[in-house]
Amino acid sequence: MANLRIALVAGEASGDILGAGLMRALKAQYPAVEFIGVGGPLMQAEGLNSYFPMERLSVMGLVEVLGRLRELLKRRKDLIATLIAQKPDVFIGIDAPDFNLNIELKLRQAGIKTVHYVSPSVWAWRQKRVLKIREGCDLMLTLLPFEARFYEEKGVPVRFVGHTLADTIPLEADRVAARAELGLPDCPLVALMPGSRGGEVSRLGALFLDTAERLRAMRPGLRFVIPCANPERRAQLEELLAGRDLPVTLLDGKSHLALAACNAVLIASGTATLEALLYKRPMVVAYRLAPLTFWILKRMVKSPYVSLPNLLAQRLLVPELLQDDATVEALAQTLSPLIDGGEEQTRGFDEIHRTLRLDASNQAADAVLNLIGQTR
Repeated sequence: MANLRIALVAGEASGDILGAGLMRALKAQYPAVEFIGVGGPLMQAEGLNSYFPMERLSVMGLVEVLGRLRELLKRRKDLIATLIAQKPDVFIGIDAPDFNLNIELKLRQAGIKTVHYVSPSVWAWRQKRVLKIREGCDLMLTLLPFEARFYEEKGVPVRFVGHTLADTIPLEADRVAARAELGLPDCPLVALMPGSRGGEVSRLGALFLDTAERLRAMRPGLRFVIPCANPERRAQLEELLAGRDLPVTLLDGKSHLALAACNAVLIASGTATLEALLYKRPMVVAYRLAPLTFWILKRMVKSPYVSLPNLLAQRLLVPELLQDDATVEALAQTLSPLIDGGEEQTRGFDEIHRTLRLDASNQAADAVLNLIGQTR
């Protein structure tokens, strides 16, 4: 068995998780493999020699990116030169499209096979990026089936590999055990998930808490749980809770436990909606953006839905209340019947979970080895 050299670049924690799973699966199928590139602690634990700390790539927000642009561009240029010199058998860019797509293009022009793992949201907006992907990418690996259909239509070689979260989250979550672990009583429980970023919480936090108060008036025994993404979000929520008489348990992280424990979820649109779906918890999706941003996006986004559950179901499976429609009364009235109902949603969720549960890391490894002609 000849030695394989595989280059990978991940830019953030979620990519590090995917990369580590993929590396593990590649080693199982092809033990004589060497990994180079950039990754976090999990990928390093699987044997990646990271050229520089992954943290240098995890930048959120336009302003922060501008502040670090020179460094990011220099790192990318150096990385391209290093990888062309190292001649790996294949390069795998994991997510981080603004950084990785450019690397893929340059490496492919230099005759190196390239894979992009995790599709950017090209199906929703900036559809022109698909031209760059087609030019720079030998294979696109998607986590979701509707993404694969989009690439097939655009003539990009693609494989739908499923979602690692669907592999790790059980088909039936144990609500009783989750409540016991969190020390929560056995009563109707709603999880409030206003987002993990400061801007989201400042736009949705008070709205979600006002909705909680309205729900309490409708259903006096109700309790609430809020997983806080980090200490900053916790402080922000504590400030919003001051002076309110609400039975709320704030958690540090533990969003999966909160989802397992609750009966229903009021949630901001985003990746957390996929987790709520996999935990089979009925949900109402709400979102508010700055008015100008909303106006621009409304004109750019090509999709009829914003939330992942609806995009996956290809129908309106969960209620979406956006911008001015996201009022306290509308949210409370929509969520209330789901607290002890919501069977139609959960049936749809179960179907989707089974579609996404394909053993993603092994599927991805298989696709990569296939591309470079190294199948078992």
